[in-house]
Amino acid sequence: MSKGIALSVSASVLFAVMYYYTSLLKPLSGVEIFGWRMLLTVPCMTLFMLVSGEWRRVLDLLRRVGAQPKLIGGLVLSSALLGVQLWLFMWAPLNGYSLDVSLGYFLLPLAMVLTGRIAYGERLSYLQKVAVFFASVGVVNELYQVGGFSWATLVVVVGYPLYFVLRKWLKTDNLGGLWLDMTLMLPLAYWFVQGGEQGFGVFDLYPALAWLIPLLGLISASALVVYIIASRLLPFSLFGLLSYVEPVLLLGVALLLGESIKPGEWLTYIPIWMAVVVLVFEGFKHLMRHRRP
Repeated sequence: MSKGIALSVSASVLFAVMYYYTSLLKPLSGVEIFGWRMLLTVPCMTLFMLVSGEWRRVLDLLRRVGAQPKLIGGLVLSSALLGVQLWLFMWAPLNGYSLDVSLGYFLLPLAMVLTGRIAYGERLSYLQKVAVFFASVGVVNELYQVGGFSWATLVVVVGYPLYFVLRKWLKTDNLGGLWLDMTLMLPLAYWFVQGGEQGFGVFDLYPALAWLIPLLGLISASALVVYIIASRLLPFSLFGLLSYVEPVLLLGVALLLGESIKPGEWLTYIPIWMAVVVLVFEGFKHLMRHRRP
């Protein structure tokens, strides 16, 4: 289990490193960086799935599409929803929205809890209700201070639950579905890179990018592979608890990049952090209860 914990934390660190890494890739824009990330990550993910035996899931999904062509529309929508999230992750640090995106990741667990209640009729536990209350205080303060959340925060909080619900409905919530979602982005990723100011000739104009861009692909692919391996080594509840490490690190990166929490925003962040602590505590209790003989 210690190996799984180390891998999960390592994955969160790698995602945070990638969040900061975009600031080193000037003069590339956010969409160009997103394009390079996809072009370099998908081949690495394909190799991993071939080696690990997960490629059969891709073949099973392709057979389903052959038998049910109407699935194509749903798969394209699923890919688009994921693509927006991956683009935002690359774009936000370059455009002063890294703090807003990190707040979205803090709110995401609560959004998932409420999605389960609304979409699947799942009951909220007492501690989940307490967490929702704390988060609601933060939400009300943000509405009072600025009239609403940043669009970048809302994209994370609304977009990811929609993506997960759609994948569950399509029955593509496995590695095969994730691979297909990312593969469908490749034409757009190629267009983003080719249509950029420098295009594929960027290496001639900025020689340092000749190793910085491949390193981005290595970090992205490593983070994804390590994350997948950790998910298999750890109990689901513990794996879920460790997922809270990432938004904490993203917040640190946002502050490192020069963004700051304004005085009036502390009443937004502190209750949301308290809500996350409550959810972590509930998950820890659940984990300990299942580990008892």
